[in-house]
Amino acid sequence: MKIATILDQIDIGAMALPEFQRGYVWNRAQVKGLVQSLYRRYPVGGLLVWVTKTEGANVKGDNKLAPGSVELLLDGQQRITSLYGLIRGNPPKFFEGNKEAFTNLYFNLEEEEFEFYASLKMKGNPLWINVTELLQKGSGEFISKLATDPQFIPNLSKYINRLTAIDNIKNIDLHVEQVTGEDKTVDVVVDIFNRVNSGGTKLSKGDLALAKICAEWPDARDELKKRLNKWAVAGFYFRMDWLLRCVNTVTTGEALFSALDTKVDNISQVKDGLKNAENAIDNLLNLISARLGLDHDDVLSSRYSFPVLARFLFLKGGVLADYKERDKLLYWYIHTLLWGRYAGSTESVLNQDLALLNPLEGALDRLIEQLRKERRDLRLNSRDFITWSTSSRFYPLLYMMTRVWHAKDWGSGLEMSSHLLGNLNRLQVHHIFPKALLYKNGYSRAEVNTLANYTFLTQVSNLKISDRDPADYLPEIVNRHPGVLESCWIPMDKELWQVNRYRDFVSARRELLAKAANEFLDTLFNGYVPEMPVTISILDRVMPVVPGSVADDEEAKVLRECNEWVLSKQLSEGEIRYELVDPQTNQQLANLDIAWPRGLQEGLSEPVTLLIDEPNEVEEIANRFGYKFFTSVESFKEYVEQKILAVETIR
Repeated sequence: MKIATILDQIDIGAMALPEFQRGYVWNRAQVKGLVQSLYRRYPVGGLLVWVTKTEGANVKGDNKLAPGSVELLLDGQQRITSLYGLIRGNPPKFFEGNKEAFTNLYFNLEEEEFEFYASLKMKGNPLWINVTELLQKGSGEFISKLATDPQFIPNLSKYINRLTAIDNIKNIDLHVEQVTGEDKTVDVVVDIFNRVNSGGTKLSKGDLALAKICAEWPDARDELKKRLNKWAVAGFYFRMDWLLRCVNTVTTGEALFSALDTKVDNISQVKDGLKNAENAIDNLLNLISARLGLDHDDVLSSRYSFPVLARFLFLKGGVLADYKERDKLLYWYIHTLLWGRYAGSTESVLNQDLALLNPLEGALDRLIEQLRKERRDLRLNSRDFITWSTSSRFYPLLYMMTRVWHAKDWGSGLEMSSHLLGNLNRLQVHHIFPKALLYKNGYSRAEVNTLANYTFLTQVSNLKISDRDPADYLPEIVNRHPGVLESCWIPMDKELWQVNRYRDFVSARRELLAKAANEFLDTLFNGYVPEMPVTISILDRVMPVVPGSVADDEEAKVLRECNEWVLSKQLSEGEIRYELVDPQTNQQLANLDIAWPRGLQEGLSEPVTLLIDEPNEVEEIANRFGYKFFTSVESFKEYVEQKILAVETIR
């Protein structure tokens, strides 16, 4: 079928993109390579389409489908989308991606080169031809202009042949292979898709499950997005796969998405499952925010405990028996957070824990006992607080203790509750011993950012203290607000407030933190923890800033901005504070500042991580596990633009 005819088929709705296909991910280098091959009449491969009835076909975009049957692109989306954008000047209706990849491609008649527009190189040079204009208008207009300029007459024949060769790209035939037959269900077709795309972007298990759901419920993806957007407005960011996993466990009691096939008879069960999962997650977010103080995305860890938590709450009819059951549930949740319960083989561990919910009587005791068997001891000790950075699993615990034990702000002397904070005054990380002072005295980055050197303050207090020496400012706080430092587990031996005694200070504070943490966890396990008054639902809150880190964490701000920059380029979202886990032992090996474990173009590019001021050990671990790592935002962006987006710069 001629390329021009294929594009016509898309316009009339006779060819479309199935819902389960991911968006457009090609970069400029790939588009340029395709056009160069077509120009030289090199083979570029055929298309694979699934011929299915228009009625019931689940496609991307809002284009109206042709009556009868439609051809859904299984293989060739990137090529056809690129050609559509080049020839039509705009992307097709099913387009999701970065149209800059095929916008402003030019051809040099003399050098026979394709390049994307660069003003310094091309402006005012008639030998550079806009490829889209040529494909839309035809070669005649360009030939006429050249024929009237004496300087081009000697090479006119050569230029005409080259212009015609580009214009005739529209008439190149591409082989179109069809997948037909009533036996070609969505399952079969997705399997075919994954096989022919073995070298490209494969569908995840969640993609496949969603594709099957969308075949019967076309609005499913939008309905899931509505819930994700609702939680995002409140400051909690979840992924589509995660929500679908919660729906799956609530509906089927199992973690594997295949259970949706074996245990679900009709789509109404999935719709009910989404409502039930949403209600459970709403309740859990309110419970964890109000009772534990984990009220924003930075400190909401152990996300994959939510499928188990949601299933348990669903089995309880959405209502916990009493405060003892509530607190025991939270006790289990915290320990999944501290020990990375779901950091490794998520599905197998989830299934193990979901099985412990039956029978419901005694389920929480069984879940806790399972953790105790694997950990042998659930009590914390001071060594557990040797961890450092806001990526530590114990970071949320420190935040939680600050909120639940009513720690007091050093500037105001008031409890750091939600009433004090409000929306515009979130808790900020404060280095008790300022970083500059410690670096000046020869302490390492790990020592400077150890968890025991962190406390949380309001923004006003944090800014007021700034980077003062604790030997100077801590005595002032003692005089102004007696008992405030003790509420934040600060060793009160003033000798330890000297910078030369820093190691002794953090050692003493670790002991205090471990003691307070165990007391806190004991109160949960035994059915009592100090109440935190509930005002409004956490989901009624609108976050005034983009979450992703504690507000004063400069490094996390850089990472957020970098992630936003990547998303603006229509590339995949990175995971901030990504836990790199040994696949054999499930042991946490390192925290990567921000990572793309499946590549910036998922499935098409290598794993990448940006590490800001990390020790060599982290870099070596990332490298060992196949990550290309960068140590500055500038070098990372240069890699993205030159290697991923293939944006050429003119110097």
